[in-house]
Amino acid sequence: MSPRPKVGLEINEILEAAGEIADVHGMREVTLANLAKKLNIRPPSLYNHFEGLGGLRKKMAIYGIDLLYKEMAYEAVGVSGEAAVLAISKAYVEFARKHPGLYEATLLAPDMEDEDVQQAGAKIVELSVRVLQAFDLQGERALHTVRGFRSILHGFSSLEQSGGFKMTLDLDESLEAIIKAFIKGMRAD
Repeated sequence: MSPRPKVGLEINEILEAAGEIADVHGMREVTLANLAKKLNIRPPSLYNHFEGLGGLRKKMAIYGIDLLYKEMAYEAVGVSGEAAVLAISKAYVEFARKHPGLYEATLLAPDMEDEDVQQAGAKIVELSVRVLQAFDLQGERALHTVRGFRSILHGFSSLEQSGGFKMTLDLDESLEAIIKAFIKGMRAD
């Protein structure tokens, strides 16, 4: 039997608060004590919603992945081909910019093999495969291409977050040039 949640405290409210802590201070500061303080509750109340810090990290990973998926899916509506690839690329990078801590949480689930985490992540893979279908990718080739696509987006986001881009070049223009080169490579293949 799972614990009964405290009346008035919703899991999304908890995850939003945890995301705010992560975005401002980094994931290392997302502790049960800090979260309880932000929510003005006692730390044991959080155990009504998840099991310890590991449970919180899992819920944050799923919450962050779901938000990332929603932003990417929203940008994919009504566009196809190169425009869709560029749109979801920009949505991915923009999510990492707006939510650096929550983005980090999407990569820090205690068990990335967890079925719930896998299901959340599968939506992003499926969206990417659908968008890349315009390039006639099938089977394993489509999945290899999605891996490459994700690697580009994560690498770009990670380098940007860590201050790795010091030149005065516009980052959005760089992202667009990289994605267009990726698309050109898919077409050539």
